Amino acid sequence: MIDLTNLEAWFVTGSQHLYGPEALKQVEAHSTAIASALAASPHIPVKIVSKPVMTSSESIHQLCRDANGSKNCIGLITWMHTFSPARMWIAGLRSLTKPLLHLHTQFNEELPWSNIDMNFMNLNQSAHGDREFGFIGARMRLERKIVVGFWQDTGVHAEIGVWTRSASAWHDAQRLKVARFGDNMRNVAVTEGDKVEAEIKLCYSVNGYGVGDLTHDVQQVSDDEIGRLTAEYDETYTVAEPLRAGGNQRQALREAARIELGLRHFLEETGSNAFTDTFEDLHGLAQLPGIAVQRLMADGYGFGAEGDWKTAALVRAMKVMSQGLKGGTSFMEDYTYHFKNGGQVLGAHMLEVCPSLAENTPSAEIHPLSIGGKADPVRLVFTASSGSAVNASVTDLGNRFRLIVNQVNLMRPEHPLPKLPVARAIWIPEPDLKIAATAWISAGGAHHTALSRALSPQHLEDFAEMADIEYLLIDRNTTMENFKNKVKWNRVYYHFLS
Repeated sequence: MIDLTNLEAWFVTGSQHLYGPEALKQVEAHSTAIASALAASPHIPVKIVSKPVMTSSESIHQLCRDANGSKNCIGLITWMHTFSPARMWIAGLRSLTKPLLHLHTQFNEELPWSNIDMNFMNLNQSAHGDREFGFIGARMRLERKIVVGFWQDTGVHAEIGVWTRSASAWHDAQRLKVARFGDNMRNVAVTEGDKVEAEIKLCYSVNGYGVGDLTHDVQQVSDDEIGRLTAEYDETYTVAEPLRAGGNQRQALREAARIELGLRHFLEETGSNAFTDTFEDLHGLAQLPGIAVQRLMADGYGFGAEGDWKTAALVRAMKVMSQGLKGGTSFMEDYTYHFKNGGQVLGAHMLEVCPSLAENTPSAEIHPLSIGGKADPVRLVFTASSGSAVNASVTDLGNRFRLIVNQVNLMRPEHPLPKLPVARAIWIPEPDLKIAATAWISAGGAHHTALSRALSPQHLEDFAEMADIEYLLIDRNTTMENFKNKVKWNRVYYHFLS
């Protein structure tokens, strides 16, 4: 469902006519070589499109307008091979609405010490050409990513790759629709927010639908479709005995399949790539969607439980960023603690954790759900794989959105969990549970999160900069003194901006 290979980052090189036509031919050749190397890099998931060398204000302005109007362009990667006077970039950069990455590199890795002459010096001026471009970015207060290093280094490719993934998620957000079935749960505050401001600032739209609209699609599903999907369940998962063909609860599996098929059709019909539901509003549905939500997330949809549209949009953004990477991304909730051994978090939810996190083949099971007042729902049960991960939350503080990220380390359970009937993840937050929880709570972080084994904090920081929202990181270097000071400084900064 998510395809990054059709997206493009445009590689743009700056120069000027001062150096003559022969020099510009060399600049063009060098620019094409660098763009080709980036395009071939396994670290960069999008197409790198080489553009002509920019030598005038008019051509730059037109290029930026073209980028703005392109359906596939996610942003510009700029490099000043020679000295490109920055005043000619002003009109273009002022009009640019796509993300910008400034690559500070040069064509040659080493200096040819015995052969350096003024022709070489005039041609290879990135060291100060990029500083001229950097100044205009700072003078115009442009949000941009700066990557420094030799263009053939894998580290440089990796940094650009992270940025392109974040830019792809930002590109996706420009047209993202979040389908919201029902309202948020009871009087919960953190799942509320300003949907108008979210569309202004974060671009995605949140659209409410009655559960009856979904129920209509669910009721239109044919028995043949249900039969094919339940057969897929049988083949893909370890299906519990009561849910197998001939089992006394096989009908519950068929109802779960009916809900999944109806939900897929509804989301496709409305063009929604993220959605929410709530166990308080299930009119016409036989059971709360469990396996349906899990499988839709595995296919790239964003999800938030109990009407939490901000988390649904964040899960979708992180799904886009992590497309093609190993590790998985899911809706999550900090559920309960183990305070011994330095502190651990047991993350889970009633039903909806994405199987992309699973260490082994999930088990399709049915268990009672004491809330919602409907039939027992089918869900996939598994334990998340171990390793480094990020846990993230977007909150609405009234005058701004805040993205909070905690670096965590997932681990295998120290003991079996034979009676826990839901998918789960266990992690140790950095720097430890005491500081991480204190910082998270002091920053107003939500209990609903998006957890990813595939992403790093840098992906989310780049995304926050593109969206121009506040970003707070809790990691192994966090102390409460520094964290509280950063929150206070940010409060002052955003007070003067609002």
